[in-house]
Amino acid sequence: MTTINQATTKYSGSLIFFYHNVKKSKISLFLCPLSGDVTLIGGGKWYIITVLIFDNRWSVERRQDLFIGTYNNSIDVKNRMIVPSKYRDRLGKECILTKGIDRCLYIYDINDWENLLEKIDKLPESDPKVRAFVRHICGNAVSCGFDKQGRIIIPAELKEYAQIDKDLVTIGAMRKIEVWAKEQWNAPDNENRMDTEEFNQTLAAYNF
Repeated sequence: MTTINQATTKYSGSLIFFYHNVKKSKISLFLCPLSGDVTLIGGGKWYIITVLIFDNRWSVERRQDLFIGTYNNSIDVKNRMIVPSKYRDRLGKECILTKGIDRCLYIYDINDWENLLEKIDKLPESDPKVRAFVRHICGNAVSCGFDKQGRIIIPAELKEYAQIDKDLVTIGAMRKIEVWAKEQWNAPDNENRMDTEEFNQTLAAYNF
């Protein structure tokens, strides 16, 4: 196996296609064997396309980049927040900002937001808790564009909900980004931080 840029992906059991988007919008296609190791090359984004065969029908699954990592940033006097460049690369030109379930804010890219809405639309509207959830998530959602410095504006109502003053902790949480007031995130009674054995017991219940 040849190692280039230390970007290696293991795969087995299915055909794997690798698409590489370069700056000139050129697309390269690679067809790999059914099992083994592969090294990704180049400086653009890589997407893994898994092609599976079920009863002579093709099923295509695309695995997107996920939001990971933690950043300490802040908002200015005009309530503008710089979204980390690593996140902006995936978000594109705009994003959705809304209230989180916890005392934080959520940022979604457009595709993941639309997928979330599809799931929400399947929930039973007759359930009052579902209706409250829809109001919380959808009723407070705003579309945000980025300025030249990569900033978005946090509306006053969302800022107040998250108890944001100035300093922030911005966390990649797979399909979404969480924005916390630093004081809230560091608070000793913050139940969302993995500081107790209770988290281990909860994860064990899910065989994790």
